[in-house]
Amino acid sequence: MTKIWEVYLYALIPVISILLGGITGIFKKPSGAFRSSVLHFAAGVVFSVVVVELLPDIIKNHKPIEVAIGFSLGIITMLVVKFFAEKFEIKAEENKKESVLPMGLLIALGIDLAIDGLLLGVGFAAGNTEGILLSVALALETFSLGLAVVLACADANLTKQKNLLILLVLGLTFFIGAIIGITMLAGLSQEILELVLSFGLAALLFLVTEELLTEAHEEKETLLQTSMFFVGFLIFLLIGMIV
Repeated sequence: MTKIWEVYLYALIPVISILLGGITGIFKKPSGAFRSSVLHFAAGVVFSVVVVELLPDIIKNHKPIEVAIGFSLGIITMLVVKFFAEKFEIKAEENKKESVLPMGLLIALGIDLAIDGLLLGVGFAAGNTEGILLSVALALETFSLGLAVVLACADANLTKQKNLLILLVLGLTFFIGAIIGITMLAGLSQEILELVLSFGLAALLFLVTEELLTEAHEEKETLLQTSMFFVGFLIFLLIGMIV
């Protein structure tokens, strides 16, 4: 089996995982406390991805100009996304719609999953063992994100089919990112790769601070819900150490 087909197969593991996480949320009506716990956990996992996977690669290359440009572009992009997402939500409310999709969260998650897919592709470019372990680790992240998506969209009263469609689109985003990672990023110059990784760094930090944790804090928190952020961070940190 060629390496690229191995990527295809292993990239499907996180895709299946995000679907399973979403289906869990669709057919099991969780409490507000459970919703907050999942969102905290997902935020912890994503933040751990930043620390374990992205930052070491970015720092070791010592290219501050490219990092500054990529990070700035990432922040500007996410701020623009948030601005238009909020305008969309306000316009929908003015049109007497009872609820709207959290577009800012969904777009941020889409960017997150695309970056995760790129990381998986780069991981396989570095070696089969690294790629396989990273695929398993990302499956943990995507399961929690899939569940978080369904819970965050609960107020929109979507049908099961629409929820599944959103999950499929997000899963496809991850899969495409993985294919691009193995076929294109491996051949990019170090400077361009640094721009891409820095852009992803900014997007993931924005996702954690402005979307996942913001959604999580809408519920009344207990110490248990707060601790789930650190549980998610620790689990991916330990898996990253193995990888």
